[in-house]
Amino acid sequence: MAVKTKIIKIDPALVEFDKIKIVAEVLQEEGLIAYPTDTFYGLGASCFSEKAIQRIYHLKKRETSKPISLIISDINMARDIAKDIPSLFWKMAGEFWPGPLTLVLEASSTLPASLLGPGGSIGIRQPALSWIRELLNETAFPITATSANISGEKEISNPEIIRDSFFGLVDLIVDGGETRGALPSTVVDLTSEKPVILREGTVPRSVLGKYLK
Repeated sequence: MAVKTKIIKIDPALVEFDKIKIVAEVLQEEGLIAYPTDTFYGLGASCFSEKAIQRIYHLKKRETSKPISLIISDINMARDIAKDIPSLFWKMAGEFWPGPLTLVLEASSTLPASLLGPGGSIGIRQPALSWIRELLNETAFPITATSANISGEKEISNPEIIRDSFFGLVDLIVDGGETRGALPSTVVDLTSEKPVILREGTVPRSVLGKYLK
């Protein structure tokens, strides 16, 4: 069934509080948004909304066995969605956040199981863009950060392609113009005794060396 999609234009370099409130209301009502990140466009939904999360899996044609990562407004928001957080997390987050490093932790029981990775884990990061962090302050909960594309296909940086692909499928498209694109975030698993790089992206292995010993 087609969705009545709204479109709002923003300048990602600014923090426009009136527009951020509009976006936050959609997320608070368990809606689904397409929004510009510091790399490509993503699909955003409340991390606590099973209904919205299932919509993401359906739209992306994503295997339900594949987890979805989250973004948070600040380092303290990690406590709401993770448990048994190791001291290494605070050190790595302190050095690399906000930025393109996703850290995998043991998820708390508050999160839907459909989001989680092996052993009940969740990947989280603090995004570099100020407007997104302010959006997360407004919603007061983390949101999903999966790329706005069909699983296995190229990520999208062009807002016109986002409109063509997702109009009538998401509740709100946040048009922030062309995103810069880049390598994806580096993903480091902190759920075992020794940190493991699951995906090398923007933050290279050489920079992380002191944490991997």
